[in-house]
Amino acid sequence: MAVFSATGKVVSPTRLEVSARQFTLTIDEPPNLGGEDAGANPVEFVLAALMGCLNVVIHTVAKEKGAEVRSLALSAEGDLDPAGFMGKDDSVRAGYQEIRLEVIIDADADEATVREIVEISKKRCPVSDNLANVTPVSIDTVISGS
Repeated sequence: MAVFSATGKVVSPTRLEVSARQFTLTIDEPPNLGGEDAGANPVEFVLAALMGCLNVVIHTVAKEKGAEVRSLALSAEGDLDPAGFMGKDDSVRAGYQEIRLEVIIDADADEATVREIVEISKKRCPVSDNLANVTPVSIDTVISGS
């Protein structure tokens, strides 16, 4: 089993500098949500993570099927009602109500094989799996004092 980790340093109430291996990701909110727009916001990173993961898995599955992906473009969008995370309506989910992904792919395989590659990839993509299924999240609170 592989363990992945990241740490975050708070820069402001909306901005977080995340370290993952040797990389730094800046997460911030746009000005209309109180941020300085120094980076994509957390829910945009979810979409990016989904597309990034599917990119890897689609290429992996295509290779397993003996197909070459000549070009691949992905786009994603999701519907999120801010009333949920803002605490204004407890009946509204805090997260995405739906995520839609478009895969534009050109491969040296017939249409049925290309569709099969994408379908298998959807099932094997760890990020897609995390979004489609309940994943236990434990939050350990450590209170530091003066």
